[in-house]
Amino acid sequence: MRSKFDEQLSTLNRELITMGALCENAIAKSAKALAERDLALARSVPDLSVQIDEKERQIEGLCLKLLLQQQPVATDLRVISAALKMVTDMERIGDNSGDIAEIITVAELTAADETEDISAMARAVIKMVTDSLDAFVAQDVAAAQAVIAYDDVVDGYFSKVKRLLIQRVRSAETDAEQALDLLMIVKYLERIGDHAVNIAKWVVFSITGDREVAP
Repeated sequence: MRSKFDEQLSTLNRELITMGALCENAIAKSAKALAERDLALARSVPDLSVQIDEKERQIEGLCLKLLLQQQPVATDLRVISAALKMVTDMERIGDNSGDIAEIITVAELTAADETEDISAMARAVIKMVTDSLDAFVAQDVAAAQAVIAYDDVVDGYFSKVKRLLIQRVRSAETDAEQALDLLMIVKYLERIGDHAVNIAKWVVFSITGDREVAP
């Protein structure tokens, strides 16, 4: 019975990694679409969001099956509960990536000065998502705490881009509407970082039973 349960837990890990890869792809496509002003690429992101939603439902079903058909001990219950919470954050990451893509398709974004920092910020949040899921599979508290600490890097990019945009608007190098669109994009990236932090905190909970992480 336990071997069957362990096999299903391994399936859960694989499904979470698959969902995480979809999230990473959605973020990367949105960032590339912005950098290259590629509207066709931006329009492909909603399809990934649909796949992320479907994967969320599949994982929720698997978690419920584990709860109902098996007899999980306390540690197993924490892992399953954490997985259910994590997929909610991943689904929102998919939504945020879709929001970025939507802005790209409807806004007239021409200035490229901030693109490098925004692309770096996107790479940083992708790293956070990847590392948080790797920490879950490895049941590694230290790796999860590193993700939480790395959020300062993402916040730093957000502050830098916001400051640059304010300066460009004041000097009339960028119109206010375009600056607002770019600011919304980096705000969505910041939110993705926050969701990755949530995932990491659920990883800590799954291992220790404590979701509060010391700074």
